[in-house]
Amino acid sequence: MPLFFLDNKELWFPRLNEMSGDIVATGSNLKPERLILAYSMGIYPWYEKPRNIFWWCPEERAVLFLKDLHISHSMRNVINKGNYTWTMDKAFDQVIAGCREGKREGKTWILDETVRAYTKLHKQGYAHSVEVWEGEELVGGLYGISLGNTFFGESMFSRKSNASKFGFIMLCQFLKAKNWEMIDCQVLNKYLLTFGAKNIPRELFLDLLRIEMKFPTIRGNWSDPEVWANPVKTPRPQ
Repeated sequence: MPLFFLDNKELWFPRLNEMSGDIVATGSNLKPERLILAYSMGIYPWYEKPRNIFWWCPEERAVLFLKDLHISHSMRNVINKGNYTWTMDKAFDQVIAGCREGKREGKTWILDETVRAYTKLHKQGYAHSVEVWEGEELVGGLYGISLGNTFFGESMFSRKSNASKFGFIMLCQFLKAKNWEMIDCQVLNKYLLTFGAKNIPRELFLDLLRIEMKFPTIRGNWSDPEVWANPVKTPRPQ
């Protein structure tokens, strides 16, 4: 099947029976309504270069089922030492800036367009950050998108040993306590394998996602208990 080209006028993405390969479309923009639709359909953007967006829905999808979360002996020691604390949605701008420090294939992959787009989603209550602190110093964190009962992880960073791992574990335990089922990890790597993440077929991932999208979105600042007590139902594509 051909790679679909998206323009800025129509709001749509290819369905499962139209997908071929890991990249399912290219073009268009990162406007909030397009990103929300994309994630709700299991699709996410990666830039090849400025103004050249590819939309991905990998044939093998990396997922961490929260019941399978594995915490290594070394990370249990890190947690028990109590050197790190964590928060949610307290420093989104600083977290995405920290993630931008990382390199992928020798170049920065979080572009200005990416920062602007996900900052807008954060202000609208869809994008969330986890911050890891050593005292008053931000030493790690991660950010992603939440729709329904799924957290779509985007990126993480560490400035101190094991800081991002600590933040990821805290998020997993928090969501597991809320009876959430999974975190979308996009592409599997050795780092994610240590937590118990695994690849599942695209068809299975999208079936599971449709179930999770039936739950109301916990939209707003995740550090506010009222947000969790009064979730907002976000319209889903039919």
